[in-house]
Amino acid sequence: MRRPRIPLGSPFQLLLLACSFALAAYAGVRLLADDWFGVALWLVGAALLHDLVLLPLYAVADRAVVRGLGEAGHRDRAMYVRVPAALSGLLLLVWFPLISGRVERRYRLGTGLSPDGFPARWLLITAALFGGSALLLALRLLRVRRTAA
Repeated sequence: MRRPRIPLGSPFQLLLLACSFALAAYAGVRLLADDWFGVALWLVGAALLHDLVLLPLYAVADRAVVRGLGEAGHRDRAMYVRVPAALSGLLLLVWFPLISGRVERRYRLGTGLSPDGFPARWLLITAALFGGSALLLALRLLRVRRTAA
């Protein structure tokens, strides 16, 4: 019986992969040097929060969007809602401490900058993402109508 051949890629790809592993190992050592238990607890907690709370929530929201679009021919339009919603959610997740105002004093002391405006900026970026997605959908529908006529 023959063993399956595993493609290794070019030497440049292997070097790049080895460098990325070295960088990840260095970051891991630096991250875990001070408070390894707190970091491990945060990672496990984040994984559990995502898998047990967030995943069911956005699966239900996605199902509602797909059902709201109705016909099977219009289900491909769900991507025009999914992508901006996912990007907006990712931005909210990354910047939540500043958007919620929970680390205002700490941010000001650490950077010397004012944390004001983060909620408004996040809302503007979200509006721009959904607006751009709506514009792309409108252009696509216009193109489909022109080719059909």
